Amino acid sequence: MVSDTGGAKRSCTNQTSNVDIAISGGGLSGLSAALFAVEHGLKVILCEKMPFAGGAGLFPEGSLGIGTRYQKENGIKTTVDQVFSRVMEFHHWRCNAPAIRALLNESGTMIDWLTDLGMTVKNIRTMFPPEKSLYVWHILEGGGARLVKVMLRHIRERGVAVLTNTPVKRLLIDDRGTVTGVKARKADGTQLTVRAKAVIIATGGFASNKEMLGKWVPDVSALGMAKLMYRGPAVDGRTGDGITMAMKANAALAGMGTLAGNSPYLDNEPAIRQFSGPDHMKQMRCALSQPFLWVNRQGERFYNESFGSVFSDVYNAMTSNGGLMWSIFDESMKEYMENNGPLTPFNAIVVPGQKMTALEKGIAKGMASGFAFKAGTIEELAGKIGIRPEKLRETVETVNRYARRKHDPDFNRRPEHLIEFDTKKGPYYALKGLRAFFLTLGGVVVNKDMQAVDANGNVIPGLYVTGQDMGGLYDSTYDLLAEGSASSFALCSGRIAVRNIVKAVNSEQ
Repeated sequence: MVSDTGGAKRSCTNQTSNVDIAISGGGLSGLSAALFAVEHGLKVILCEKMPFAGGAGLFPEGSLGIGTRYQKENGIKTTVDQVFSRVMEFHHWRCNAPAIRALLNESGTMIDWLTDLGMTVKNIRTMFPPEKSLYVWHILEGGGARLVKVMLRHIRERGVAVLTNTPVKRLLIDDRGTVTGVKARKADGTQLTVRAKAVIIATGGFASNKEMLGKWVPDVSALGMAKLMYRGPAVDGRTGDGITMAMKANAALAGMGTLAGNSPYLDNEPAIRQFSGPDHMKQMRCALSQPFLWVNRQGERFYNESFGSVFSDVYNAMTSNGGLMWSIFDESMKEYMENNGPLTPFNAIVVPGQKMTALEKGIAKGMASGFAFKAGTIEELAGKIGIRPEKLRETVETVNRYARRKHDPDFNRRPEHLIEFDTKKGPYYALKGLRAFFLTLGGVVVNKDMQAVDANGNVIPGLYVTGQDMGGLYDSTYDLLAEGSASSFALCSGRIAVRNIVKAVNSEQ
């Protein structure tokens, strides 16, 4: 983490700087832009309102890349054409096709750039069977936390000013509508004016702005019990600052109701603890999504449990079922997870073959916290979770019939995931899951050069928007087929924006 500003005495002084690029936000897109800019000889100031850089970029396991050296070395021949076609089909072309194409085109070079900086690609992971996977998700050694550290080291070595505890308050806009810099406030109260040839907004969306979520995301307040949780630092800085500033420059918005839904997550525990906390929390989150039996509030199945790893689809299914689910399993299923690992992975965090030896501790924790329940009979378990006992018994017996036939006529669960419950001998377990989301995906409309545009499609001179402040790249939901696209689009958009700023700066000389 970098902190070039202190929290000592408050002051009322003014400070002015002149740079080529002013960057608002120090997540993946802001750091990518800052490093790429200084590599091209431009002078940069990066303002980050949090005490540390990285933001939500500290947490991804990896990122999408197409045509990388790693893929070529491992015989993976996925092309940009293939991924672009799948992405556009997924979104029904209700998205910004030129921008998506530009981001995908950049992705392979971007991953190779990260490896040249010192990152290591561990492997390529996928949540899909071979016939569906695009094999583009590059898992990075150390994940986002190490990536942020590596990028910051290179940025520091090149003398870039990274000002933490320094929120950008507004854009500087001249009479012609050109963005000419930013106004920011440093931790000591200094009013900072940065005059720049271009401004890059990289503030990460509005995942922790309850007012904006209430306005733009229709189901936030509609499902009271279905809390939206997000993965991020203990204090999350993603409050829509960049989008709000861009709107004052007449930028158009798109896709504001779209989230990177990620479900299910255990109730009463921060999603981040389930994602990167102790083993018992990660394993309990993995147990929650196993393909034994999922039921809604009424005790009815509502989803093909074989696809519990397809978290964007799970989010949608849970939203359609009141935002809550129960994952049910018996003692033998629990023992299988402990001794053999999960049937389906939890991202790249707990994977098949990885023994879940901390489950017992996790269940005890869950019973104390209120997200896990244990009972000697199916009927007793139903009573504890508020489902009619006869209904849960009926659902279990129905699944048992399907297991004996190795065919699920309701939702087509995979035959190998149809495992019969022991209905005569307990104990039985239920884990309570809620919807969660990682990112907001709506924001400012950009062109293929990451320039912000107005409602008529006209470029707003001097203003570039990157990462999760961009809008219109997704239709109604996150595209998990393009695995790792959110972090990839963040990293790529920073580079693309800078590349076009370099062209503009060179043309002026």
